Amino acid sequence: MNLLEYKSYHAKISFDAQDSLFIGEVFGINDFLNFHGASVAELKDAFHHCIDNCWMSRKRFKRIR
Repeated sequence: MNLLEYKSYHAKISFDAQDSLFIGEVFGINDFLNFHGASVAELKDAFHHCIDNCWMSRKRFKRIR
């Protein structure tokens, strides 16, 4: 299994051959977060962006401290 980690969040990575995209799914949280990229660099950037946006949204709506 391929995994990514960022700010203590983890994601499973798969590859969609039909669309030629890497697909990531964050696990171990109570939300459903996914992201994708056409290259490893795009995938990592999308993962970081996904986590950062989730973190900011939760903070804005007072779901975290």
